[in-house]
Amino acid sequence: MKAVVEKYHGLGNDYLVFDPNKNKLELNPHNVALLCNRNFGVGADGVLEGPVLENDRISMVVWNPDGSIAEKSGNGVRIFAKYLKDAGYVQKKDFHIHTAGGQVSIHYLNEEGTRLKASMGKVSFWSDDVPVEGPRREIINETMVFGRIPYPVTCLSIGNPHCVILMDEISKDLVCRIGRYSESARQFPEKINTQIMKVLDRTHIQTEVYERGAGYTLASGSGCCAAAAAAYRLGLTDPKMLVQMPGGTMELEIEEDGTVLLTGDVGFVGTMKLGSTFVEQLRSFT
Repeated sequence: MKAVVEKYHGLGNDYLVFDPNKNKLELNPHNVALLCNRNFGVGADGVLEGPVLENDRISMVVWNPDGSIAEKSGNGVRIFAKYLKDAGYVQKKDFHIHTAGGQVSIHYLNEEGTRLKASMGKVSFWSDDVPVEGPRREIINETMVFGRIPYPVTCLSIGNPHCVILMDEISKDLVCRIGRYSESARQFPEKINTQIMKVLDRTHIQTEVYERGAGYTLASGSGCCAAAAAAYRLGLTDPKMLVQMPGGTMELEIEEDGTVLLTGDVGFVGTMKLGSTFVEQLRSFT
């Protein structure tokens, strides 16, 4: 049995697109983890399964590299939109992708589909939407302790959960040190994505991200949406800003109703035909 995956990246945040209409293999947590393994598999920050086509509805599933499922991914939906254009599923400039974390509106900004704007939905800072344990409240600049160190935390949902920490200086080592504790902290019953954020001025911020189920990544679409929304809610930025990550920069705009618009580039790496022995190994997981 043959199997084919397409590899793309959004600012170094790389995903495999697995099209169920072209493959007979069924994905599960174990074979997804093997596919994403950078030594024994293809290597990626996750797998995008789809399209699932129902009437005019296009749906996708976002798999984390540990085999868990994410509700939504900002880079993932843009990569998936690029694949849909490449594979001939979509010819229109504007359409919708359905995820477990809600509907995302896509707008192609060039003919190649390498630059896209995604309407990621509305943010909510309410604890029961994130979710965060305790009485119902908006989690704005609340002190939480991770690894015995207190941090000023703003939590929000944009279809998936985020914890944003404002800091004077940020680094990979620091976000990994915090993220190892915060991801599975008792406050977060469904775990959480963690961003540490530095505000440069009213139109520029920097972030480092530790993603739930993936660990450290060079960029995160939903993560930079969360950081931008937090910075704006804290009164530190204007509603339009650039978010700088190790993998590159994205443009963010927060509309009056709380909807976040994400604009950035997507790159195509290549089509990969998986070897027959490797496919049998993937099939052996049940």
